[in-house]
Order: sequence, then C-alpha cells, then structure tokens
Amino acid sequence: MKIIVTGSKGQLGTDVVCELHKNGIEAIGTDLPELDITDSDAVESFISQSGADAVIHCAAFTNVDIAETNKEICRRVNVDGTRNIARSCARHEIKMLYISTDYVFSGEGNAPFETDCPTMPCNYYGESKLEGEKAVSENCGKYFIVRISWVFGENGKNFVKTMLRLSKERKEITVVNDQIGSPTYTKDLSKLLCNMIVTDKYGVYHATNEGFCSWAEFASKIMELSGAETKIIPVTSAEYKSVAKRPSNSRLSKKSLDIGSFERLPHWQNALERYLDNLPDNIN
Repeated sequence: MKIIVTGSKGQLGTDVVCELHKNGIEAIGTDLPELDITDSDAVESFISQSGADAVIHCAAFTNVDIAETNKEICRRVNVDGTRNIARSCARHEIKMLYISTDYVFSGEGNAPFETDCPTMPCNYYGESKLEGEKAVSENCGKYFIVRISWVFGENGKNFVKTMLRLSKERKEITVVNDQIGSPTYTKDLSKLLCNMIVTDKYGVYHATNEGFCSWAEFASKIMELSGAETKIIPVTSAEYKSVAKRPSNSRLSKKSLDIGSFERLPHWQNALERYLDNLPDNIN
C-alpha cells in the first residue's frame, strides 16, 4: 500500500509518515514548496503520478487569529485545497482521510459533541474547516473525516512548548480556565489514523486523548510534570483578549471510535508524561 501525506513537515504529518513506515506502508510525504494544494493541476498531477492508494490530508491553515484577518488565504488552503485533493481522489477512486477540528461546533454547553451534532463554528477558522468537510463529503466517495483538538507533538510549535519556554522566563503565567477540551498527542493520534486508513470504515470520527481539562489545568500539569516552579494564574476568556473567539466547550465524544471498533487513545495525562520524556532538555 502507498499513502500520500500532505503537510508532512507539520506536527501531525511528521508523525503520520513515521507511523506508516513503522507499519511497513510506503508513505509519500509532501508539503510546501513541493506541492501547493491550492493549485488544482499540481494536485492532480502529483496524485496521478504517485500511484497512491490513499491520501491522509494533514495540510491546513491553522493560525486561528490570522484566519480572521486574512480569510482569503485561509479559505484557499482549507477549502479550495481540500476540494482539489478530494476531487483528485475521486477521479482515481482512492481513499481520503481529512483532518478536521472541534471548531466546527458552536463551543457552547457542557456535553461532549457527538459526530452528528449540529455544526455552528464560532470563528472563521472553524467555518473554513467545516467547508473543507463538505468539500470532502460532496466530492469523494471513500472518505474519513477525523475531528481533533488541542494537538501537541514533538515537531513544530504548540502549547506545551510555549509553557515550557515561558516557565524559564516568568514566575507566573496567566492561562484561561473556562475553555474545556482534550489535549491530543500526535504520536497517539497517528497510530489511530494509520489503523483507520487501511480499512473501509468510512465516515466521521472524533479522535482525541481521553479525559477533559481546561487550558489552565493543562498548563498546571505541564509545570508539575516538568518540575517547573512557575505558578499558573487562571483567568477568564474575557480577561485574555484574542482576535478570534475560542470555543468554551471543545469536548468531543469518542463513541464513533467504539462503533468503528477502533481503540481509544490513552488519557491525556499519560500522553503528556510520555511526550515530556521524549522532548530534548534544551527544547524552547
């Protein structure tokens, strides 16, 4: 089997490529500048010449705040680029796995969102990812849509690395305590995605590490496990200004994984412990 991985230089894409290789599957990793997914002809040529059996589409515009002020580039990548890949997959009758987000929901309430809950994004990034979902479902017959949240990995920037860096510079850090979700380790997620893509259990899934916490609780656990003495000061979202609105409820139900007979990911605290053990001491 041969699988294309877009966004192969990113946090998730890097680990997906590694996991595919571990499973004895040929991975064709691609990212900018090798492939511009907003160029439909380039996408068709790449997929056509690859002889791939599937595409795991990790590439995305993920800067939530910049998405609000530069909607055009966000849309080109998350919607148009995704549509280009979906249409090419359909032409060649191959599978497509699209990485989506909890941001497709309203972010309101306290209950975990099921896969069939009404979608109502609270910011433009969420809108673009929802449009990406529609582009996949409307153009590709063999598709998986996997919604994830609060991702952290060993490659690239993320919340954990930011907290570790700030812990060396400050005695106190303010972190929001009214946004609840599930931190998700890319290595755990990659295993699931690679197990999923070799099946024909198409549909929409939610995939995060188990358990819920606030960003402030997540930050406190990072300090505890890393041995940092920096104090986390919980604040409300109203006190912590940002360009784009963030969802207060990012809880995702994982019943879809049970129905598909896929193994759930470990608890986020267990994932964080393993992640910190794998980070080099000089990380910043």
